[in-house]
Amino acid sequence: MKRTLTVIAAAAALLATSLVMAASATTSGEVRRIDAAAGKITIKHGAISNLDLPAMTLVFHVADPAMLQNVKPGDKVRFAADKINGQYTITALER
Repeated sequence: MKRTLTVIAAAAALLATSLVMAASATTSGEVRRIDAAAGKITIKHGAISNLDLPAMTLVFHVADPAMLQNVKPGDKVRFAADKINGQYTITALER
């Protein structure tokens, strides 16, 4: 039963991420650094149209620190970001 609930929770999280990615402008990039304690990730990315950002390397906050558990420096990722409370924040992240 516990395993079934874990699988259902993982599927729900994946679906939620997919829905956010579909609804938001996404871009791709490469993870350069992770600071899990601070809830931050550094990504070398392409242009982010909804934030009017050109391609660059930038430190982002993450909306959910759990996003950082499955990525490591060097990983290629797709992500959606927004400016929340004045900080560039990743709202969805997938490898």
